[in-house]
Amino acid sequence: MDKEAKGYRILVVDDEEDLCEILKFNLEIEGYTVDAAHSAEEAMKMRLEGYHLFLLDVMMGETSGFKLANMLKKQPETSHIPIIFITARDSENDTLTGFNLGADDYIAKPFGIREVQARVRAVIRRTNLTASPIRSEMVKEDEMLVYEGLVLNLNTKQVEVDGEPVALTKKEFEMLALMLAHRGHLFTREDILAKIWDEDVYVLGRTVDVNITRLRKKIGAYGKNIVTRQGYGYYFES
Repeated sequence: MDKEAKGYRILVVDDEEDLCEILKFNLEIEGYTVDAAHSAEEAMKMRLEGYHLFLLDVMMGETSGFKLANMLKKQPETSHIPIIFITARDSENDTLTGFNLGADDYIAKPFGIREVQARVRAVIRRTNLTASPIRSEMVKEDEMLVYEGLVLNLNTKQVEVDGEPVALTKKEFEMLALMLAHRGHLFTREDILAKIWDEDVYVLGRTVDVNITRLRKKIGAYGKNIVTRQGYGYYFES
C-alpha cells in the first residue's frame, strides 16, 4: 500500500464493468478510495467535486470520454481535477485530442496494472490538489482551489497562505484562480486580458505584468510557482 494514497478519491468511468472492477480493486490495494461509473451520463449525476482524479475511457455509449472531459473542464468545480484517459485508441491524433482537452496522461489498452498504478501515483503527486487528503472534506463544502498551503475559496473570494489570510484585489484573485485551476497551462498576456478584464476597457499588456508582480509578493513563497515564459506569458508550476 502507498501511504501517500490514503484519503485520495478516484472515479473510474468505463462501460466495461469488468475492467472497472479490476481497476477499482487494484487501486484500492494502493490505498485510494475508488468509485466507478459505467457511462458518462451516470458519472455526471454524481457529486464530482470531491474527487482528486478521473480515469476516463474514450469509447463509451452516447457520450465519449472526450466529451465528458470537455464538460468537466468547463465546470469550475471540476476544471482543476486531473484526468487520465484509458482507451484502446492510441493514434497520434487521439492522443493529441486528449491532451488538448486538458488530460494529464493517456494510457493505451492493453496495459499492465502496475503501469496504471504508477501513472496514477505520478499524476496525483504532480498535480498535488490538496495540502493533505484531509482537505477533501473542505472541498465538499465550498468550491476550493488548493495547492499545498495556498487556498482559494471561490465562493467567498478569500485567500489563505499557510493558514494566514491574504488580501488580493479582484483582478489579482481572478488571475491566480485562473492559473491555479489550469496548472501548467501557459497563458499569454492576451489570454489573461481577455479572460479577466472587460472587453470595453482598453488595457495594455503591461498591466498584466504589474499585477503579476504584486500577486507574487502577496502570496509569499508560492510566488515562485508563477513562472514567466519570456515572450509568451505566464503559468502556475506545481
